[in-house]
Amino acid sequence: MTTTETDQEPSSTAAPGPPRPRAAITQPTLRQDAWWVGPIITVTVLVGFTVYGIWAAFRNGNYFAKPYLSPFYSPCLTDKCVDGGATPHILGGWWTWSPAILILVFPLGFRVTCYYYRRAYYRSFWWAPPACAVPDARKGYTGETRIPLILQNIHRYFFYFATIFAALLTYDAVLAFIFPGGRFGIGVGTGVLLVNAVAIWLYTLSCHSCRHLCGGGLRQLSRAPVRYQVWRRLSVLNRNHLKFAWASLLWIMVTDFYIWLVAAGHLHDYHWIA
Repeated sequence: MTTTETDQEPSSTAAPGPPRPRAAITQPTLRQDAWWVGPIITVTVLVGFTVYGIWAAFRNGNYFAKPYLSPFYSPCLTDKCVDGGATPHILGGWWTWSPAILILVFPLGFRVTCYYYRRAYYRSFWWAPPACAVPDARKGYTGETRIPLILQNIHRYFFYFATIFAALLTYDAVLAFIFPGGRFGIGVGTGVLLVNAVAIWLYTLSCHSCRHLCGGGLRQLSRAPVRYQVWRRLSVLNRNHLKFAWASLLWIMVTDFYIWLVAAGHLHDYHWIA
């Protein structure tokens, strides 16, 4: 028996029907979770750090409690931290403004242009977009294609300065073991500076630019086994870049505040070995 025309399956080449109309949704988003909590926390933390950073940068004093030097004022550029810092006090005593103004340009530039921080403050301050499946607050947002946001591309160059400052903070952590008189010692401030140096290195080495510098531009990673192994290990750090970004940011503030407390005489630095 032959199959009748009506029993045959429709041909796959048949012309499709008219598209279905999109659902008429009046709400800006259908998300029912508290998606706004993340942006609010980000705004709170970044604004808090900004306020603290301005105070710390312009106080211009109590940033050195031998042998501890605040990361906001490292390297030591003036004679207010004698025997501290990783470089000579090139500004001597004639510089009356806060040396942090000259120093913070580079680590701050590295963080402001950081790929993660850009995502964080774009979502929290500009709401572009504030969360997945939530529309932008500004319809005219064009991304990083125009001035001033196109300047974010200099992040890769700030990375080189960031490695220098990470090395300087490491040196300051080493100096934190050398107490007055050249004696080896370990105090609370020693541990604080040591943790700060580790956090800064983790944040710097987990940077996307660092990962690209080591593994990018290669057509075959197998032809560069050393770079491949470095790239693999940096990729592990890169997965936790968000955590390192926040941890290092908050710990810088903790480190500076602790040294200020000791230098101002509000707190005594406890020594285990001195």
